[in-house]
Amino acid sequence: MADATLTAKGQTTIPKEIRERLGLEPGDKLVFTALSDGTVVMRAKTGRLLDLAGSLARPGQPTVGANEMKPFRG
Repeated sequence: MADATLTAKGQTTIPKEIRERLGLEPGDKLVFTALSDGTVVMRAKTGRLLDLAGSLARPGQPTVGANEMKPFRG
């Protein structure tokens, strides 16, 4: 956990340890999501959708190409 202070302009500085852990660089975009229990989640919006390719693959699972999925689209 790291503390930060909100300025009168509504700005804050993300603590260095958090910036380093998330790999944040100047100009990176951040996404804030407010949950119903009052928790706010901040995520770095640095990746591209293509960066996720293969992230759900499991050993032994058959692969399915985009053309094979066409019959399932609505």
